[in-house]
Amino acid sequence: MIADGLMGEEHRIFRDTVRRFVEEELLPHREEWEAAGTVPPEVWRKAGAAGLLACDLPEEYGGFGGDFLHSVIVTEEMTRAGGGGPAFSGHSDIVVPYIARFGTEEQKRKWLPKMASGEVIGAIAMTEPSAGSDLQAMRTTARRDGDHYVIKGQKVFISNGQQAHLVVLACKTDPAPRGKGISLLLVETDRPGFSRGRMLKKIGRKAQDTVELFFDEVRVPCSNLLGQENRGFYHLMELLVQERLSSCVRGMAMTWRALEWTIDYVKEREAFGKKVSEFQNTQFELADLWSSALVHNAFLEHCIAKHLKGQLTTVEAAAAKLRITELEGQVIDRCLQFFGGWGYIWDYPIARAYADARVDRISAGSNHILKLIIGRDLLKQ
Repeated sequence: MIADGLMGEEHRIFRDTVRRFVEEELLPHREEWEAAGTVPPEVWRKAGAAGLLACDLPEEYGGFGGDFLHSVIVTEEMTRAGGGGPAFSGHSDIVVPYIARFGTEEQKRKWLPKMASGEVIGAIAMTEPSAGSDLQAMRTTARRDGDHYVIKGQKVFISNGQQAHLVVLACKTDPAPRGKGISLLLVETDRPGFSRGRMLKKIGRKAQDTVELFFDEVRVPCSNLLGQENRGFYHLMELLVQERLSSCVRGMAMTWRALEWTIDYVKEREAFGKKVSEFQNTQFELADLWSSALVHNAFLEHCIAKHLKGQLTTVEAAAAKLRITELEGQVIDRCLQFFGGWGYIWDYPIARAYADARVDRISAGSNHILKLIIGRDLLKQ
């Protein structure tokens, strides 16, 4: 288990709670929710009641005062459901921290308790059809009109967008070039002019709703500004460390899960009169994958320990996300091969994992962009 050496008894008790929730509340409904492309809202409220949402929030804002290790546990155990379960991490580890870090006291008290309980589902809207990795090229605008902002634009690939009650929106509040004029606004999804597009059909994570969002002269009060005006790009960069670390946790957990499924399978499957596990090729291949996973896991635990102290750098987080998500794809692909034709059948967890994992090399910063970030840092004067 990831970062097990960093955890105390309260974390192990919490893991039992999360695993029970996944097995009882998520797994029995996986196929139904994948077909629907989303999960019922009551699942979020049940998760909130069980303490699975925003678990590192202080008690005064509706959390139970946990730490990032509790989030690690939720993400790790959620890999049992794969893309057949809701995107709790995007809500708890990305949206909630923006409000907790940059929100006013009024914003925190208004939104965070409801987000911890699952009454309010959050989404973050950064990506646009013409601005994915290059966020500074975004075109969505918010112009001042008295004591309101008036928003016009479009966002795409928004996780939790279909059910979200609140969106943290990145937009241009100043025509200044590149990232200098970006701000973050809180946008309630019941405001006139806000609309959702079709739910996008993805190759994986089928139960985690992903949509386009449209803002047609949406008016929000200036009190909905999150953080400082025109400093939104820098706010986004501050929290990308945790977003990328959460992606690492998910990728590493899925890597271990794939190895677990494969080891169990080759011990039972027979070919040419003996167990597949008895072939030297099987042993060599699994030894290679397992040892690679062990090394990457050690680096991830190092990064988690630094993050708990507030010491993990942007470049280190980028390096971890790059290496671990690349490993995830390689391990799952090579493990699937042991299953033969069955590995290509959706009923098998390894097939779902193969589809679900692909986006990890795209989200939270495309791996090509992460190479640029790391390379520029290495070569800076």
